[in-house]
Amino acid sequence: MENNQRKMKEKLGLFQIFKESVQIPLRNPNFIIFIFLTSLPLFCFLFMYEKFYQRTILETVKISQEVRETECTFCYDWKTLQLIQRVIEEVSYKFLLLLISYLGIFHFLDLFNAIATVNSASVIYKGDKDLNLKEMFCRHLMQTRFKGPLITGIYVLLLTSLVSMGLVCQATYIYFTVFSPFFTIIYLVWLIALLTKYLEWSAVWNMGIVISLLEEKEGDVALVISENLGRGSRHCGTLLMFAYSVWRFSLTLICLYLRYSGEGNEILITTVHISMVCLANVLKWVAFVVYFYDCKKRISEKEISIEGGQDMTV
Repeated sequence: MENNQRKMKEKLGLFQIFKESVQIPLRNPNFIIFIFLTSLPLFCFLFMYEKFYQRTILETVKISQEVRETECTFCYDWKTLQLIQRVIEEVSYKFLLLLISYLGIFHFLDLFNAIATVNSASVIYKGDKDLNLKEMFCRHLMQTRFKGPLITGIYVLLLTSLVSMGLVCQATYIYFTVFSPFFTIIYLVWLIALLTKYLEWSAVWNMGIVISLLEEKEGDVALVISENLGRGSRHCGTLLMFAYSVWRFSLTLICLYLRYSGEGNEILITTVHISMVCLANVLKWVAFVVYFYDCKKRISEKEISIEGGQDMTV
């Protein structure tokens, strides 16, 4: 009984999960080559997407500066309305194209990359078999269930879009319409709370995709199982998504700053940026494989502990 309780306490923390994730490609170098090849479609799309995205953001910043520099005797609200009008007229269609391509092409390629990563990483992590490069591709193309992950991915896409829309609307409302420091603080607190819940839900949704791959569940069933498995380690999943989001956001800010300041070569900056994004994406899915097995192990040990306690009572 005491031994089971001791094992249950030995759950992996954030740094232990990262450590285990980094060791997976070291156990089988073929995994690095396999992930590099399967990540090429996502890399090519993100390269083109990021260039268009950066130009759109920089154009929006330029419009904002031009509006603020205009001499106007009216109040601040007039410049705000003028900024909204110019953004709608000049760059809104570009943001619409970015949104459509992101929701459609990106999520399909990201799911394809996730399927390849999760399938191979799970085999290496469990130590069931030492896969070579050919076996990895055969397993990915011939033995993988695409229907289940696709259905779960559609669920995740819809949920992510709804919450993201709420975050964007709230941030936009704060930027354009807040007129009092008191209300600014209230809306910022609400935005931070929603963002925190979004990170927590994202961890559940991502592990749901892992479950749909490894446990042959799909849709809401996979998400419910994910919710139950991660109940005792919710903060760890949230920290995983927080670390990934901070990494992505930091890379975007650095890239935009270099582009805005005119420093460095555009192609080189974008190539390095997208390479780091794809690397972070792979590490995220590998980390969620480790996180999934850790949650599953804790649930099994808890059930054994309960059964052991019942046997002692009897």
